[in-house]
Amino acid sequence: MTKRITSLILGLCLCLSLFAQGRVNTRKYILNDFTDKLTRVVLPGESLIGSTLREEVVNQWTASAFEFCTVEEFERDLSRDDFYFLVLADTRFKGEEAPGLTFLTLFKGTPEAAEDRSKLHEIISLPVCAADGASGRELVYLGAMVEAIQAFTLAAMESELTAYGRDDWFNGNFSREGHTKRIWICEDDLAPQVQDADKEKFLDEDIFIASEDEVDSRFIDGGYNVLTSYVAAPSSAEGYSYQMLFSADSRKLFYIQRHKLGKKKGPGFLPEDLKRIARKR
Repeated sequence: MTKRITSLILGLCLCLSLFAQGRVNTRKYILNDFTDKLTRVVLPGESLIGSTLREEVVNQWTASAFEFCTVEEFERDLSRDDFYFLVLADTRFKGEEAPGLTFLTLFKGTPEAAEDRSKLHEIISLPVCAADGASGRELVYLGAMVEAIQAFTLAAMESELTAYGRDDWFNGNFSREGHTKRIWICEDDLAPQVQDADKEKFLDEDIFIASEDEVDSRFIDGGYNVLTSYVAAPSSAEGYSYQMLFSADSRKLFYIQRHKLGKKKGPGFLPEDLKRIARKR
């Protein structure tokens, strides 16, 4: 299985299994106490993204009681199975020389983590931004990621299939409702491999390519029946690119796909992403 090494902002290191093939490293029974336990939100010091995470959790987190803690407190308490932890973490995949992406991850503490941090139960992780080159757009979509993690975890409590099918669960939103949505894709979110012929073939009258400002404004304004694009990819040419579509009015995650970067696959929505989206229209 593909591995990734996660370094919390401020230097905490964890070795975790990647949710390869769209899997989440948990099962329904592990989560049966989620709503009864305290979720501790680990804040990465004085930073804009940390301040934004605090604000979004205060505004949106309703599934369980929560409090904020430092990285040091997380290190001290990660072996306690009466705590869940929401953590921003820099991630280095196996084979990479440096962390490529920052993820937002929900963990459950476990006694075994006292000796081996890889024993932490990773409930779900969502890619936020490049580890060394945040664009600022992550601040726009961070709240939607908080909501996505919360919604997924509640659903996974009820279904073993959901607990092991993270991407399938999110993409189910698009399968059910994607044909009713107007989709705004940031022009910079398209991979270099997308040609005009691909746009003509796969984009219909309700799929628009627009500037970053226009796309993000439609998300911020909560446009009805609107999906907007967001891509999290490393600033280097190695690692993985994640393509996402978020609902502007409900803040739901409707679409998430990833691919490994290479000479024939640059960062962003590939022609096959556009084809996949068009298939559900």
